[in-house]
Amino acid sequence: MTAQDERAAPRLDAGRLARLLNHYRDANTGRGIFELAVTAVPFVIAWGLMALAFYRGYIWLYALLMLPAAGFLVRLFLIQHDCGHGAFLPNRAGNDWVGRIISVLTLTPYDHWKRSHAIHHATAGNLDRRGIGDVDTLTVEEYLARSRWGRLRYRFYRHPIVMFGIGPMYLFLVQSRVPTGFMSKGWRPWASAMSTNIAIAVAAGLMIWAVGFWPFILIQLPVVLLGATAGVWLFFIQHQFEETQWSKGDSWHMQDAALHGSSYYVLPPVLRWFSANIGVHHVHHLSSRIPYYRLPEVLRDHPELRGVGRVTLLQSFKCVSLALWDEKRRQLISFRDLRREYSAA
Repeated sequence: MTAQDERAAPRLDAGRLARLLNHYRDANTGRGIFELAVTAVPFVIAWGLMALAFYRGYIWLYALLMLPAAGFLVRLFLIQHDCGHGAFLPNRAGNDWVGRIISVLTLTPYDHWKRSHAIHHATAGNLDRRGIGDVDTLTVEEYLARSRWGRLRYRFYRHPIVMFGIGPMYLFLVQSRVPTGFMSKGWRPWASAMSTNIAIAVAAGLMIWAVGFWPFILIQLPVVLLGATAGVWLFFIQHQFEETQWSKGDSWHMQDAALHGSSYYVLPPVLRWFSANIGVHHVHHLSSRIPYYRLPEVLRDHPELRGVGRVTLLQSFKCVSLALWDEKRRQLISFRDLRREYSAA
């Protein structure tokens, strides 16, 4: 289905769908343990084999294992993500402690992230409440109203090298170390960030003692950075696609924004597994308590959802240039689109 076809098709009733999807919200302890095992154990094995290959001088094997290790780390982060929604295991304590343990590997303080991500879900697509847990997005009018320096800064932020290179490094290695955006929200964000930092330092110290400083750095750092880049890419495509939805004031409705402002990222089976079905993001936003391992059931039982916000792997690369929300067209456009529109005016 093309973007034009999607605009012409009748819009689905997001509220009705959200009620229907409550049926899929039950998590299963056995399935959760299985999903954790088939993710964490291969990650540990891949990491150990990378260390062995490094010591034996098998650089080709070390390099070959880097990508799958990063993939398992991404999947661990997405298990942490489901834990934050209370969706991975049936009980809250189980979700929270699994999430906190994984956060040491993902370098993302669980309790602080859980709170900021909940704000993202509550405000996604709302032009009046941007700034927490989302990709900074200006409207055309806001961009044109900025000074030359302000426009340059925004263009720099939106450049692919910054968005998918420098940005993930800064986000996971620096920004996650302090409760950015929550500096005045009391002790809880600080406790989450600082306790995670301490746990990371202890874990890193033990690994350095076991394998040595440089082997640890040359294994862990590339894996984390590759995983961070993949994570930022997924999050970007989930909301930064041409037919996404942004509204303000009374025209914004949470469920409608969830369904039509989030993409259905159609990935090959292997990438879908490593990304824990997070590409079915429109369903996830509509009902965030559905475990990721049940999202395929939703698409199977409700095929009408397969045409909403659909973005293929090939189409996703074209989304990189999208940077401005055009309130007149009601779609994301690129800087080139903006120049073309003004040169034609």
